[in-house]
Amino acid sequence: MNLGDKITMLRKQKNLSQGDLADKTGVSRDAIGKYERNDIMPTADKAKRMADILGVSLDFLMSDASKEDDIMDKDMLYRMQEVQKLPDSEKDKINSIIDAFIRDTKAKQAFRIS
Repeated sequence: MNLGDKITMLRKQKNLSQGDLADKTGVSRDAIGKYERNDIMPTADKAKRMADILGVSLDFLMSDASKEDDIMDKDMLYRMQEVQKLPDSEKDKINSIIDAFIRDTKAKQAFRIS
């Protein structure tokens, strides 16, 4: 996924118009459109502001790769970094809870239970 596709996807997920994103980043709406079409690349400082507003890391936003193991949510990335600092016994507890939640959610989705 390229930069323009990521900006468009993330902007729409946040229910922002190009004008909204432009206002928040301090660039023109025309520039946002050009970023989304990959006509131009933002400067580093504008890309950083955009990443912050869109709630992703600058690395995720600017990388060409779209790896499934990338964590695009900055809050989730922060939590994972904090979990890594915990003692192994505490990490095991957290992992068990996460695994159970994922398993239960997948089961509900499979059986269409809300």
